[in-house]
Amino acid sequence: MTSEFSGRTLLITGGTGSFGNAVLEKFLHSQLKEIRIFSRDEKKQDDMRNRYQNEKLKFYIGDVRNHSSIHEALRGVDFVFHAAALKQVPSCEFHPLEAVQTNILGTANVLDAAIANSVERVVCLSTDKAVYPINAMGISKAMMEKVAVAKSRNAAQTSICVTRYGNVMASRGSVIPLFIDQVLAGKPITVTDPKMTRFMMTLEDAVNLVLYAFENAQPGDIFVQKAPAATVGELAQSICRLAGKPDHPIREIGTRHGEKLFEVLLSREEMTAAEDLGMYYRVPPDLRDLNYGKFVEQGEVQISRAEDYNSHNTHRLNRDELEELLLRLELIRELSGQETEAVGQ
Repeated sequence: MTSEFSGRTLLITGGTGSFGNAVLEKFLHSQLKEIRIFSRDEKKQDDMRNRYQNEKLKFYIGDVRNHSSIHEALRGVDFVFHAAALKQVPSCEFHPLEAVQTNILGTANVLDAAIANSVERVVCLSTDKAVYPINAMGISKAMMEKVAVAKSRNAAQTSICVTRYGNVMASRGSVIPLFIDQVLAGKPITVTDPKMTRFMMTLEDAVNLVLYAFENAQPGDIFVQKAPAATVGELAQSICRLAGKPDHPIREIGTRHGEKLFEVLLSREEMTAAEDLGMYYRVPPDLRDLNYGKFVEQGEVQISRAEDYNSHNTHRLNRDELEELLLRLELIRELSGQETEAVGQ
């Protein structure tokens, strides 16, 4: 844990979600003076308050759509992890203006309030769906990134950066809990397309990515963690085996609206500028000024030769690697009857 947190105050927007809870597991007993949870769900805040019962934890009811509520919550705050967002593809598809209000304008509110309150650093959380977006959720998160990078250029006292990652294993609304529920209920596992690939990333990985960006980012940077991948079909089969039901039926239902065959974490344009940091990629901001000629008259030969970074061309987990990774998840260990101590850690 970085010493920069000592005696400081951290605020997490959307802090009652999966990411917020994972941050608390890691940070609650750090040297942070105060951790503020900002969200609009009082029931989840009360559940969290009762679960942790820690005086360091403070709760703020509000909505990132409401500038005054986030502005007040950011008074005296040193650091912000901005996780509040509408993340479900179908709901954003049916209600795209809601995605605009939360993911784009809400982010602008958070960043404006952070700059006004002289917050030192803000890390904004994004998604693979922001790269080559094909649905409203991805489009709104792509615009969120553009807003963050644009505001980072003129925020002299506030450093703003972005982290981008794929679906987090076993997070709320993800496919692993769905598969487990289907197995336990004796229903066939429903797979859209068994050949689809998805990055395999744990909540701990997501928190570590945000912490790495916090410690290493320059204003406007986008950070991506390298991650292995697996097909959805292999994932379903592994869950069946770990549940002790290797012959459990798996039914293909077809690709749903707004779904991709594979996830992309960096576009080929970004890959030409990306700095390889070992476990991570860093994409610096485009610092061209408002001379439009630099955008429309000057090209980049390398772009046409580059390849994006996606779940098809990253390391593909074999059966043993996938099941070892799955066993790091508590709900998988419970499903397989294994002890609750983390496996492989």
